[in-house]
Amino acid sequence: MIRDEQTLAALASMHGVHQTMTAQCKRQAIEGMAATFSGKQAPEATISPVDVVKLHAKTGQMLVERDFSRDASVRLGLLRGGKRLT
Repeated sequence: MIRDEQTLAALASMHGVHQTMTAQCKRQAIEGMAATFSGKQAPEATISPVDVVKLHAKTGQMLVERDFSRDASVRLGLLRGGKRLT
């Protein structure tokens, strides 16, 4: 991929992804190699404890909403045991 032995379209087709994603991966790989061989330490992404708490709260909220929707669908007869009726 890096050496352009195949086209982006061929690589995308081979791996079942969009060409844009293939191009982004190639760009990130090249940038990553440059950073690796330059000897410079890449800054680590940091996340604040406040953001972690917010993400945990949002995840909990989404789980409650998912369970509520699933249970309501079962009661309405749209799902049986968590599986959609056909």
